[in-house]
Amino acid sequence: MKELELKYGCNPNQKPSRIYMQDGSDLPIQVLGGRPGYINFLDAFNGWQLVSELKKATGLPAATSFKHVSPAGAAVGLPLTDTLAKIYWVDDLGELSPLACAYARARGADRMSSFGDFIALSDICDTDTARLIKREVSDGVIAPGYEPEALALLKQKKKGNYNIIQIDADYVPAALEHKEVFGITFEQGRNELHIDKDFFSDVVTEKKEIPDAAKIDLAIAMITLKYTQSNSVCYVKGGQAIGIGAGQQSRIHCTRLAGQKADNWWLRQSPQVLGLKFKEGIGRADRDNAIDLYIGEEYMDVLADGVWEKTFEEKPEIFTREEKRAWLDKMTEVALGSDAFFPFGDNIERAHKSGVKYIAQPGGSVRDDHVIAACNKYQMVMAFTGIRLFHH
Repeated sequence: MKELELKYGCNPNQKPSRIYMQDGSDLPIQVLGGRPGYINFLDAFNGWQLVSELKKATGLPAATSFKHVSPAGAAVGLPLTDTLAKIYWVDDLGELSPLACAYARARGADRMSSFGDFIALSDICDTDTARLIKREVSDGVIAPGYEPEALALLKQKKKGNYNIIQIDADYVPAALEHKEVFGITFEQGRNELHIDKDFFSDVVTEKKEIPDAAKIDLAIAMITLKYTQSNSVCYVKGGQAIGIGAGQQSRIHCTRLAGQKADNWWLRQSPQVLGLKFKEGIGRADRDNAIDLYIGEEYMDVLADGVWEKTFEEKPEIFTREEKRAWLDKMTEVALGSDAFFPFGDNIERAHKSGVKYIAQPGGSVRDDHVIAACNKYQMVMAFTGIRLFHH
Protein backbone atom coordinates (compact mmCIF):
# COMPACT_ATOMS: atom_id res chain seq x y z
CA MET A 1 0.00 0.00 0.00
CA LYS A 2 1.61 3.23 -1.21
CA GLU A 3 -0.72 5.66 0.53
CA LEU A 4 -3.81 5.74 2.70
CA GLU A 5 -6.52 8.35 2.25
CA LEU A 6 -7.94 9.71 5.51
CA LYS A 7 -11.36 11.23 6.16
CA TYR A 8 -9.79 14.54 7.18
CA GLY A 9 -6.81 16.02 9.00
CA CYS A 10 -6.78 17.30 12.57
CA ASN A 11 -10.27 18.74 12.07
CA PRO A 12 -13.17 17.87 9.75
CA ASN A 13 -12.64 21.00 7.65
CA GLN A 14 -9.03 20.05 6.84
CA LYS A 15 -9.30 18.11 3.58
CA PRO A 16 -7.87 16.35 1.70
CA SER A 17 -5.78 14.20 4.03
CA ARG A 18 -3.58 11.16 3.54
CA ILE A 19 -0.45 9.39 4.78
CA TYR A 20 2.21 8.18 2.36
CA MET A 21 5.96 7.59 2.00
CA GLN A 22 7.82 10.43 0.30
CA ASP A 23 10.16 8.00 -1.45
CA GLY A 24 7.24 6.15 -3.01
CA SER A 25 7.75 2.94 -1.05
CA ASP A 26 4.99 0.96 0.66
CA LEU A 27 3.67 2.10 4.03
CA PRO A 28 5.02 -0.07 6.87
CA ILE A 29 1.52 -0.68 8.24
CA GLN A 30 -1.65 -2.62 7.58
CA VAL A 31 -5.07 -1.50 8.78
CA LEU A 32 -6.81 -4.63 10.07
CA GLY A 33 -9.92 -2.90 11.35
CA GLY A 34 -11.68 0.45 11.37
CA ARG A 35 -10.57 3.60 9.61
CA PRO A 36 -7.88 5.38 11.67
CA GLY A 37 -7.72 9.15 11.35
CA TYR A 38 -4.95 11.72 11.18
CA ILE A 39 -4.61 12.14 14.98
CA ASN A 40 -4.96 8.38 15.47
CA PHE A 41 -1.91 7.82 13.28
CA LEU A 42 0.07 10.56 15.05
CA ASP A 43 -0.65 8.86 18.37
CA ALA A 44 0.01 5.40 16.94
CA PHE A 45 3.41 6.21 15.41
CA ASN A 46 4.63 8.17 18.45
CA GLY A 47 3.36 5.45 20.77
CA TRP A 48 5.01 2.69 18.74
CA GLN A 49 8.38 4.43 18.96
CA LEU A 50 7.98 4.82 22.73
CA VAL A 51 7.12 1.18 23.45
CA SER A 52 9.78 -0.11 21.06
CA GLU A 53 12.43 1.85 22.93
CA LEU A 54 11.09 0.78 26.33
CA LYS A 55 11.32 -2.86 25.22
CA LYS A 56 14.91 -2.39 24.02
CA ALA A 57 15.93 -0.57 27.21
CA THR A 58 14.37 -2.99 29.71
CA GLY A 59 13.88 -6.29 27.88
CA LEU A 60 10.25 -6.27 29.06
CA PRO A 61 7.02 -5.97 27.08
CA ALA A 62 5.83 -2.36 27.07
CA ALA A 63 2.61 -0.45 26.50
CA THR A 64 1.55 3.15 26.33
CA SER A 65 -1.75 5.00 26.41
CA PHE A 66 -1.68 8.05 24.12
CA LYS A 67 -4.00 11.07 23.99
CA HIS A 68 -3.49 14.07 21.70
CA VAL A 69 0.09 13.19 20.77
CA SER A 70 1.34 12.76 24.36
CA PRO A 71 1.31 9.68 26.58
CA ALA A 72 -1.16 9.57 29.46
CA GLY A 73 0.68 6.50 30.73
CA ALA A 74 3.56 4.19 29.85
CA ALA A 75 4.75 1.00 31.53
CA VAL A 76 6.62 -2.27 31.26
CA GLY A 77 5.14 -5.68 31.95
CA LEU A 78 5.84 -6.26 35.64
CA PRO A 79 3.28 -8.29 37.61
CA LEU A 80 0.46 -6.40 39.27
CA THR A 81 0.05 -6.34 43.03
CA ASP A 82 -3.43 -7.09 44.37
CA THR A 83 -3.85 -3.39 45.15
CA LEU A 84 -2.87 -2.25 41.66
CA ALA A 85 -5.15 -4.85 40.07
CA LYS A 86 -8.01 -3.48 42.16
CA ILE A 87 -7.46 0.23 41.41
CA TYR A 88 -7.02 -0.54 37.69
CA TRP A 89 -10.32 -2.50 37.71
CA VAL A 90 -8.68 -5.73 36.45
CA ASP A 91 -8.88 -7.82 39.62
CA ASP A 92 -11.71 -9.85 38.05
CA LEU A 93 -9.56 -10.97 35.10
CA GLY A 94 -7.26 -13.31 37.00
CA GLU A 95 -3.53 -13.53 36.34
CA LEU A 96 -2.62 -11.45 33.31
CA SER A 97 0.16 -11.86 30.75
CA PRO A 98 3.16 -9.51 31.00
CA LEU A 99 1.91 -7.49 28.02
CA ALA A 100 -1.56 -7.16 29.56
CA CYS A 101 0.06 -6.07 32.83
CA ALA A 102 1.97 -3.40 30.91
CA TYR A 103 -1.22 -2.03 29.39
CA ALA A 104 -3.16 -2.24 32.68
CA ARG A 105 -0.40 -0.13 34.25
CA ALA A 106 -0.24 2.33 31.34
CA ARG A 107 -4.00 2.77 31.29
CA GLY A 108 -4.39 2.74 35.07
CA ALA A 109 -1.90 5.46 36.01
CA ASP A 110 -4.21 8.27 34.86
CA ARG A 111 -7.47 6.62 33.90
CA MET A 112 -9.31 9.88 33.35
CA SER A 113 -6.77 11.08 30.80
CA SER A 114 -6.62 7.64 29.18
CA PHE A 115 -10.36 7.55 28.46
CA GLY A 116 -10.61 7.24 24.67
CA ASP A 117 -6.88 6.62 24.23
CA PHE A 118 -4.86 5.15 21.39
CA ILE A 119 -2.83 2.14 22.53
CA ALA A 120 0.64 1.06 21.46
CA LEU A 121 2.05 -2.39 22.30
CA SER A 122 5.65 -3.51 21.88
CA ASP A 123 4.76 -7.18 21.36
CA ILE A 124 2.21 -9.26 19.49
CA CYS A 125 -1.17 -8.58 21.10
CA ASP A 126 -2.23 -11.65 23.06
CA THR A 127 -5.69 -12.69 24.21
CA ASP A 128 -5.26 -11.35 27.75
CA THR A 129 -4.37 -7.90 26.43
CA ALA A 130 -7.22 -7.95 23.91
CA ARG A 131 -9.72 -8.88 26.65
CA LEU A 132 -8.56 -5.89 28.66
CA ILE A 133 -8.66 -3.53 25.67
CA LYS A 134 -12.08 -4.78 24.58
CA ARG A 135 -13.80 -3.59 27.73
CA GLU A 136 -12.19 -0.15 27.94
CA VAL A 137 -13.12 2.96 25.92
CA SER A 138 -10.34 3.54 23.40
CA ASP A 139 -9.92 4.66 19.80
CA GLY A 140 -7.55 1.99 18.58
CA VAL A 141 -4.35 0.00 18.93
CA ILE A 142 -1.05 -0.46 17.10
CA ALA A 143 1.09 -3.57 17.55
CA PRO A 144 3.53 -5.70 15.51
CA GLY A 145 0.92 -8.46 15.28
CA TYR A 146 -2.17 -10.04 16.82
CA GLU A 147 -2.95 -13.55 17.95
CA PRO A 148 -6.00 -14.84 16.01
CA GLU A 149 -8.27 -14.91 19.08
CA ALA A 150 -7.05 -11.46 20.15
CA LEU A 151 -7.80 -10.02 16.72
CA ALA A 152 -11.26 -11.57 16.76
CA LEU A 153 -11.98 -9.96 20.14
CA LEU A 154 -10.78 -6.54 19.02
CA LYS A 155 -12.86 -6.70 15.84
CA GLN A 156 -15.97 -6.96 18.04
CA LYS A 157 -15.37 -3.45 19.44
CA LYS A 158 -17.40 -0.54 18.05
CA LYS A 159 -19.53 -2.90 15.96
CA GLY A 160 -16.49 -3.92 13.94
CA ASN A 161 -15.19 -0.37 13.44
CA TYR A 162 -12.42 -0.39 16.05
CA ASN A 163 -9.10 0.90 14.69
CA ILE A 164 -6.52 -1.90 14.54
CA ILE A 165 -3.10 -1.20 13.01
CA GLN A 166 -0.34 -3.73 12.44
CA ILE A 167 3.14 -2.25 11.98
CA ASP A 168 6.18 -3.88 10.48
CA ALA A 169 8.48 -4.34 13.47
CA ASP A 170 11.51 -4.30 11.15
CA TYR A 171 10.68 -0.91 9.64
CA VAL A 172 13.50 1.63 10.01
CA PRO A 173 12.66 5.27 9.17
CA ALA A 174 14.94 7.56 7.21
CA ALA A 175 17.68 9.35 9.13
CA LEU A 176 16.21 12.74 8.20
CA GLU A 177 12.65 13.72 9.06
CA HIS A 178 10.54 16.53 7.62
CA LYS A 179 7.61 18.60 8.76
CA GLU A 180 5.68 21.41 7.10
CA VAL A 181 4.44 24.50 8.93
CA PHE A 182 2.79 27.36 7.08
CA GLY A 183 3.95 25.89 3.79
CA ILE A 184 7.57 25.87 4.93
CA THR A 185 9.45 22.58 5.24
CA PHE A 186 11.50 21.85 8.35
CA GLU A 187 14.21 19.18 8.29
CA GLN A 188 16.10 17.58 11.15
CA GLY A 189 17.92 14.38 12.01
CA ARG A 190 15.83 11.83 13.87
CA ASN A 191 16.36 11.69 17.61
CA GLU A 192 18.11 8.31 17.72
CA LEU A 193 19.41 8.78 21.27
CA HIS A 194 19.75 5.42 23.01
CA ILE A 195 18.56 5.46 26.62
CA ASP A 196 19.05 2.61 29.06
CA LYS A 197 20.08 2.11 32.70
CA ASP A 198 23.68 3.10 31.88
CA PHE A 199 22.53 6.58 30.86
CA PHE A 200 22.69 7.93 34.43
CA SER A 201 26.38 7.78 35.38
CA ASP A 202 27.00 11.51 35.93
CA VAL A 203 25.66 11.82 39.48
CA VAL A 204 26.14 15.35 40.82
CA THR A 205 24.64 15.11 44.32
CA GLU A 206 26.16 14.03 47.64
CA LYS A 207 24.14 10.82 47.51
CA LYS A 208 25.50 8.74 44.63
CA GLU A 209 23.88 5.31 44.59
CA ILE A 210 21.11 4.57 42.09
CA PRO A 211 19.82 0.98 42.40
CA ASP A 212 19.18 -0.93 39.19
CA ALA A 213 15.40 -0.75 39.71
CA ALA A 214 15.61 3.04 39.98
CA LYS A 215 17.77 3.18 36.83
CA ILE A 216 15.06 1.31 34.96
CA ASP A 217 12.47 3.76 36.28
CA LEU A 218 14.63 6.70 35.20
CA ALA A 219 15.01 5.15 31.74
CA ILE A 220 11.22 4.77 31.53
CA ALA A 221 10.85 8.43 32.52
CA MET A 222 13.31 9.70 29.91
CA ILE A 223 12.03 7.52 27.06
CA THR A 224 8.48 8.60 27.88
CA LEU A 225 9.59 12.25 27.80
CA LYS A 226 11.23 11.70 24.43
CA TYR A 227 7.72 11.30 22.97
CA THR A 228 5.84 13.78 25.17
CA GLN A 229 5.01 17.30 23.98
CA SER A 230 7.39 19.72 25.71
CA ASN A 231 7.85 21.13 28.26
CA SER A 232 7.42 17.85 30.12
CA VAL A 233 8.19 16.08 33.39
CA CYS A 234 7.53 12.42 34.25
CA TYR A 235 7.27 10.63 37.61
CA VAL A 236 7.86 6.85 37.59
CA LYS A 237 7.56 4.16 40.25
CA GLY A 238 7.79 0.38 39.99
CA GLY A 239 8.12 0.19 36.21
CA GLN A 240 5.39 2.61 35.21
CA ALA A 241 4.81 6.30 34.71
CA ILE A 242 2.56 7.52 37.51
CA GLY A 243 2.38 11.19 36.53
CA ILE A 244 3.12 12.97 33.25
CA GLY A 245 3.03 16.75 32.87
CA ALA A 246 3.03 17.65 29.18
CA GLY A 247 3.01 20.76 27.05
CA GLN A 248 3.36 23.37 29.79
CA GLN A 249 5.15 26.66 29.16
CA SER A 250 6.70 26.66 32.65
CA ARG A 251 8.85 23.88 34.08
CA ILE A 252 7.35 24.22 37.57
CA HIS A 253 3.85 23.83 36.14
CA CYS A 254 4.98 20.57 34.49
CA THR A 255 6.35 19.39 37.83
CA ARG A 256 3.17 20.35 39.69
CA LEU A 257 0.83 18.82 37.11
CA ALA A 258 2.75 15.55 36.95
CA GLY A 259 3.13 15.55 40.74
CA GLN A 260 -0.60 15.95 41.27
CA LYS A 261 -1.24 13.00 38.95
CA ALA A 262 1.34 10.93 40.84
CA ASP A 263 -0.33 11.90 44.13
CA ASN A 264 -3.72 10.85 42.81
CA TRP A 265 -2.29 7.49 41.71
CA TRP A 266 -1.01 6.91 45.24
CA LEU A 267 -4.17 8.21 46.94
CA ARG A 268 -6.21 5.68 44.96
CA GLN A 269 -4.34 2.99 46.90
CA SER A 270 -5.27 4.42 50.31
CA PRO A 271 -7.59 2.49 52.67
CA GLN A 272 -10.14 5.29 52.36
CA VAL A 273 -10.43 4.86 48.59
CA LEU A 274 -10.12 1.07 48.56
CA GLY A 275 -12.95 0.97 51.11
CA LEU A 276 -15.44 2.90 48.95
CA LYS A 277 -18.57 0.88 48.27
CA PHE A 278 -20.05 1.61 44.85
CA LYS A 279 -23.62 0.87 43.93
CA GLU A 280 -24.28 -2.09 41.67
CA GLY A 281 -24.05 -1.22 37.99
CA ILE A 282 -21.80 1.84 38.31
CA GLY A 283 -19.39 1.70 35.36
CA ARG A 284 -15.61 1.95 35.55
CA ALA A 285 -15.49 5.46 34.08
CA ASP A 286 -18.10 6.71 36.56
CA ARG A 287 -16.16 5.10 39.41
CA ASP A 288 -12.99 6.82 38.20
CA ASN A 289 -14.77 10.18 38.13
CA ALA A 290 -16.22 9.63 41.61
CA ILE A 291 -12.80 8.70 43.04
CA ASP A 292 -11.22 11.76 41.43
CA LEU A 293 -13.82 13.95 43.12
CA TYR A 294 -13.49 12.09 46.41
CA ILE A 295 -9.74 12.65 46.69
CA GLY A 296 -9.98 16.22 45.38
CA GLU A 297 -10.75 19.45 47.16
CA GLU A 298 -14.25 19.47 45.63
CA TYR A 299 -15.53 16.63 47.80
CA MET A 300 -17.48 18.88 50.17
CA ASP A 301 -19.30 20.33 47.14
CA VAL A 302 -20.04 16.82 45.89
CA LEU A 303 -21.51 15.89 49.25
CA ALA A 304 -23.65 19.01 49.18
CA ASP A 305 -24.91 18.15 45.70
CA GLY A 306 -25.92 14.67 46.79
CA VAL A 307 -23.76 12.94 44.19
CA TRP A 308 -22.74 10.29 46.70
CA GLU A 309 -26.34 9.04 46.89
CA LYS A 310 -26.25 8.17 43.19
CA THR A 311 -22.82 6.51 43.29
CA PHE A 312 -22.11 4.94 46.67
CA GLU A 313 -23.99 2.39 48.75
CA GLU A 314 -23.27 4.49 51.82
CA LYS A 315 -22.03 8.00 52.44
CA PRO A 316 -18.18 7.99 52.49
CA GLU A 317 -16.32 9.64 55.30
CA ILE A 318 -14.50 12.82 54.34
CA PHE A 319 -10.90 12.16 53.34
CA THR A 320 -9.30 15.05 55.19
CA ARG A 321 -6.33 17.02 53.97
CA GLU A 322 -4.33 15.79 56.97
CA GLU A 323 -5.19 12.17 56.21
CA LYS A 324 -4.22 12.59 52.57
CA ARG A 325 -0.91 14.18 53.51
CA ALA A 326 -0.17 11.37 55.96
CA TRP A 327 -0.82 8.79 53.24
CA LEU A 328 1.23 10.69 50.65
CA ASP A 329 4.17 10.75 53.05
CA LYS A 330 4.31 6.94 52.63
CA MET A 331 5.08 7.21 48.90
CA THR A 332 8.84 6.79 48.47
CA GLU A 333 11.48 5.69 45.95
CA VAL A 334 9.89 7.65 43.11
CA ALA A 335 12.00 8.50 40.05
CA LEU A 336 11.59 11.73 38.12
CA GLY A 337 12.79 12.81 34.69
CA SER A 338 12.73 16.21 33.02
CA ASP A 339 13.13 16.85 29.29
CA ALA A 340 15.18 20.02 29.96
CA PHE A 341 17.07 21.49 32.90
CA PHE A 342 15.39 22.60 36.10
CA PRO A 343 15.93 26.37 36.31
CA PHE A 344 15.03 26.67 40.01
CA GLY A 345 15.02 24.56 43.16
CA ASP A 346 11.24 24.95 43.49
CA ASN A 347 10.85 21.95 41.18
CA ILE A 348 12.81 19.83 43.66
CA GLU A 349 10.71 21.11 46.56
CA ARG A 350 7.54 20.03 44.71
CA ALA A 351 9.04 16.69 43.70
CA HIS A 352 9.93 15.96 47.32
CA LYS A 353 6.24 16.19 48.28
CA SER A 354 5.54 13.26 45.95
CA GLY A 355 8.23 10.95 47.31
CA VAL A 356 10.88 11.56 44.65
CA LYS A 357 14.30 10.14 45.50
CA TYR A 358 15.96 9.79 42.08
CA ILE A 359 16.15 12.49 39.40
CA ALA A 360 17.50 12.64 35.86
CA GLN A 361 17.70 15.91 33.94
CA PRO A 362 20.05 17.47 31.38
CA GLY A 363 21.64 20.05 33.69
CA GLY A 364 23.15 23.21 32.30
CA SER A 365 21.19 25.87 34.17
CA VAL A 366 23.03 28.88 35.60
CA ARG A 367 21.39 27.84 38.87
CA ASP A 368 22.47 24.19 38.82
CA ASP A 369 24.16 24.73 42.19
CA HIS A 370 20.83 25.76 43.77
CA VAL A 371 19.06 22.74 42.28
CA ILE A 372 21.81 20.40 43.52
CA ALA A 373 21.63 21.99 46.99
CA ALA A 374 17.86 21.39 47.08
CA CYS A 375 18.44 17.72 46.21
CA ASN A 376 21.10 17.40 48.91
CA LYS A 377 18.69 18.93 51.42
CA TYR A 378 16.34 15.96 50.89
CA GLN A 379 19.09 13.37 50.30
CA MET A 380 17.98 12.84 46.71
CA VAL A 381 20.21 11.38 44.01
CA MET A 382 20.38 13.41 40.80
CA ALA A 383 22.12 12.55 37.54
CA PHE A 384 22.87 15.02 34.76
CA THR A 385 22.34 13.47 31.33
CA GLY A 386 23.66 16.40 29.29
CA ILE A 387 20.95 15.72 26.68
CA ARG A 388 17.77 17.72 26.13
CA LEU A 389 14.68 15.80 24.97
CA PHE A 390 12.31 18.39 23.53
CA HIS A 391 9.56 16.95 21.37
CA HIS A 392 7.28 19.10 19.20
